[in-house]
Amino acid sequence: MTESLLDASEAAWFAERGAALVRNVETLIRGKTEIVRLVAVCMAAEGHVLIDDVPGTGKTSLAKAVANSVAGTMRRIQFTPDLLPTDVTGVQVWNAGTSAFEFQPGPVFGNVILADEVNRASPKTQSALLEVMEEQQVTVDGEPVPVPRPFVVVATQNPVEHGGTYDLPEAQIDRFMMRLTIGYPDHAAEVEVLANRRGGQSAATVPSVLTLADLERMIGIARRVHLSTQLLGYIVTLAAATRHRPEVRLGVSTRGALALAAAAQAYAAADGRTYATPDDIRELAPYVLAHRVLLRPEAEMSGLRAADLLGEAIASIPVPNQRLASR
Repeated sequence: MTESLLDASEAAWFAERGAALVRNVETLIRGKTEIVRLVAVCMAAEGHVLIDDVPGTGKTSLAKAVANSVAGTMRRIQFTPDLLPTDVTGVQVWNAGTSAFEFQPGPVFGNVILADEVNRASPKTQSALLEVMEEQQVTVDGEPVPVPRPFVVVATQNPVEHGGTYDLPEAQIDRFMMRLTIGYPDHAAEVEVLANRRGGQSAATVPSVLTLADLERMIGIARRVHLSTQLLGYIVTLAAATRHRPEVRLGVSTRGALALAAAAQAYAAADGRTYATPDDIRELAPYVLAHRVLLRPEAEMSGLRAADLLGEAIASIPVPNQRLASR
């Protein structure tokens, strides 16, 4: 008997709403169902996602289509080298009428924040996102100012262009629940993309299919998906396995383990289940954990990738019994 705080009808509603979001985004982004589904899972877990790919693969279009699919407040921040931290978080402005400073919120005060080409901003400006991504607040003159909830950052970056860019620090990369790569579409999907663009379709034409109340309810449902003690132990063992390899400079943090647990809950709900399974963990681990594993320089020079090391860790750890893990 599965122990869950969820009713099966709630999980079914979540799955239906999640599928509607994916279908809506796929009217623009063709042939990338799994990637779109993972972004939707991230949003339902109120996690942030980094879309990291070469130019022209649809990173910004995907982020805008997802943001436009939710009838909330979408804010876009185009990151550039001259962008200041206050351009992101907001600034204190003197009000002559009241003879006092007033806080003018920046674009980070929204529900879905599109941080486009986030690695083009200076480290000082990038750090403006650290607090708000983790704590959903901005500190102004020592006082916390909360941002609207739900709050999700969808960021993009180009990994092959290095002129005028700054690598994201480990602390910021660790705040992204998932790091995704879109890749090129297959032939048929690319033909559809060309046909749609000729017909005038763009991210701006993607309608909203979820209300903010829908998204808030989905987040609440995901948090009540059952995670057994066995599954929690499996997640912790998997994270710990990345910390003690000689090739590793920095392994998966506790924040990474928490992110994997939250993502597994949303992933299970998207499948209409009230409980998570070991398969959910194994399928999500490459997207949630790989970007948190930093290799030593000599390991990178030998051709080893973080994804390969993570795959070895997953293969070496005994999988909990599926029946017991659902209890």
